[in-house]
Amino acid sequence: MDDYSWQEHIERISPNVVRMKKHGSMNADANLIADENHWKKHQDGRGPAQLRNTACLPGIVGDVWAMADWHFGYGFPIGGVAATDVDNGGVISPGGVGFDINCGVRLVTTNLTLKEIPNIKSLGKNLAKFIPAGTSGKGGYELNKSKLSHLISGGAEAAYELGWGDFEDLISIENNGIFNVEEPEISERAIERGIRQLGTLGSGNHFLELQTVDSVLDHNSAKGFGLLPDQIVAMIHTGSRGLGHQVCSDHLKRLETGYKKEGNNWRHKEWDIVLPDRQLAAAPIHSKEGQEYIQAMQAAGNFAFANRSAVTQRFRDILHNELGSDVEVNVLYDVSHNIAKFETHKIHGKNCNCCVHRKGATRSLPKGHKDLDAKFSQYGQPVLVPGDMGTASWVLAGPEKSNDAFDSSCHGAGRALSRTQARKKINSKELLEELKERGIQIHARTENVLSEEAPDAYKDVDEIIKMTNGAGLATPVARLKPLIVIKG
Repeated sequence: MDDYSWQEHIERISPNVVRMKKHGSMNADANLIADENHWKKHQDGRGPAQLRNTACLPGIVGDVWAMADWHFGYGFPIGGVAATDVDNGGVISPGGVGFDINCGVRLVTTNLTLKEIPNIKSLGKNLAKFIPAGTSGKGGYELNKSKLSHLISGGAEAAYELGWGDFEDLISIENNGIFNVEEPEISERAIERGIRQLGTLGSGNHFLELQTVDSVLDHNSAKGFGLLPDQIVAMIHTGSRGLGHQVCSDHLKRLETGYKKEGNNWRHKEWDIVLPDRQLAAAPIHSKEGQEYIQAMQAAGNFAFANRSAVTQRFRDILHNELGSDVEVNVLYDVSHNIAKFETHKIHGKNCNCCVHRKGATRSLPKGHKDLDAKFSQYGQPVLVPGDMGTASWVLAGPEKSNDAFDSSCHGAGRALSRTQARKKINSKELLEELKERGIQIHARTENVLSEEAPDAYKDVDEIIKMTNGAGLATPVARLKPLIVIKG
């Protein structure tokens, strides 16, 4: 299948959903969240072509999906959601999780408004000084191998036990901040990279933002989530850092080596799996290689939960030092964006044990779902959607009932320009001045990051939210606007 043959199989099935009908080697239809305007504006055909290729994975069940913020990625498109049947030939693909395993977002609330912060510039400088950001692990908490082992086995709970986080945080984290890990095989290189990086943001699109609740759309859910107009909140976006990247690299290399070129496809002789793109390299879930990747992925996922807990603790300490011990800092929710999870979903009226890959997508459990803590059950799961550093971010809630996209939603605004394009088109110094005039403090370690992460490099997050809501994937609760941005 060539890169553009998919265009002949497109049909619009609703104002916010475009369907690519099953054709060629596809094992399922593919759906993309896009209204007519969005579809016309973002015509890079590489993302839909990758979604088509994703639908060729063995054991695919239901449809494959691209959330409203979809764009080109490695193997899967960013925003891609696909599930395979654990009990009937399903596979797991590291390309469907991504290099930054359990990259995710945590939102913490405070009992402050902007008027109650006497010196916002001082606070910004201290956040930038004491929240480590950048490609290195400089400033990370000191770990030994024993503590790191505890963290990759115990996630956020282990972080709490080691002094990073409050016990009450755990009920407000997806999976309570822990994935099941028994005997993970983590390379020495992955350990070396992770041991220096706990409590650090990293670089690229990772950040800590101090924000204010700009507007509330669903007052009942906002109240249930602990959100109020003009309230100060903080959004933390980071993942498993070098440890997760190395885990992905190690397993991708191992799997991709087993796939050999056959005509236009790639074939794994032992498993007799044929794929249109080697970046989709996958292993049967019950194979030795599949199980080893799953264990390593979940270990890296635990490190990411622990990392966000450690960054949260730094944030708490800074606020208490700056503004006093009466400041309350509570975790509203913490969601994973890059993970494969084992979930039960109804497919054609029957329960299916699924391995759901979400790459640049977030879980969006509906009201009353059995996996939601009681405090969220009547509202639906909080869904956290960062925008860009110059516009807005959003809090949404899971829908009234389960959706066909395996209870998934968008995870951000989605790139409109590649990093290279952004660096060429956007002047970082001019951008910095523009954001300063709008009252947004930017603290970035490297100048290139400003161009790469500029508002113009991203799609309009408000449009993304509108399409996500229109497709029935999640419901808007509150819009947040940035005050202080800490980046790598």
